[in-house]
Amino acid sequence: MYEVLSPCGEPTVEKVSVSPRLSDLSGKTVCELWNGSFQGYATFPIVRELLRERYPDVKVIPYTEFPIQDLRGSTTQLLERVDATVALAIQKGCDALISGNGG
Repeated sequence: MYEVLSPCGEPTVEKVSVSPRLSDLSGKTVCELWNGSFQGYATFPIVRELLRERYPDVKVIPYTEFPIQDLRGSTTQLLERVDATVALAIQKGCDALISGNGG
């Protein structure tokens, strides 16, 4: 009889819960984050306009008020940028985030 070990190993990431979905965006503040790829300068204004048509009292904080979300660098640098972005989003009162856009 042989003892076999899984090559996958044990989970190394602790599961965390996420915030519940918002029922809608009426009266909410939505923040845009962009990583500089694709054409955010073209698509975010369209998304912003569509949100305002559907939710006239939504407040949108444009991606230009946040640093570009560059994914290069060490893990420490990435985590520092994430922490700074989260702090800025809290400061700006974000209820929801649009993170990037599709290509």
